[in-house]
Amino acid sequence: MTVYDAVEIDRLQGGPADVAQYLGKAVLIVNVASKCGLTPQYGALEELQERYAERGFTVLGVPCNQFMGQEPGSADEIAEFCSATYGVTFPMTEKVEVNGDGRHPLYARLTG
Repeated sequence: MTVYDAVEIDRLQGGPADVAQYLGKAVLIVNVASKCGLTPQYGALEELQERYAERGFTVLGVPCNQFMGQEPGSADEIAEFCSATYGVTFPMTEKVEVNGDGRHPLYARLTG
């Protein structure tokens, strides 16, 4: 069993994200926020995406608002910010919780 088996998560802009497509590939799953001290990491993450995508690597951004409310935006606001500010092209998921009782099953698998 892998982290991708039976885990359903939606894309940021709606509709299911096909996480099974990443099976056998290198994927950097990162919880992200647009209003925190680490927000500039979007630029470095995009550089990784551009540099290694042809080798089967991808960044998967997972917005989360659990940490001091640092990702309060709607899906459209998050997408616009990431695109306009950092030129983000890597896939992003819906906003989820990444720890605690309400954590998304993807993060339950990653940390279990």
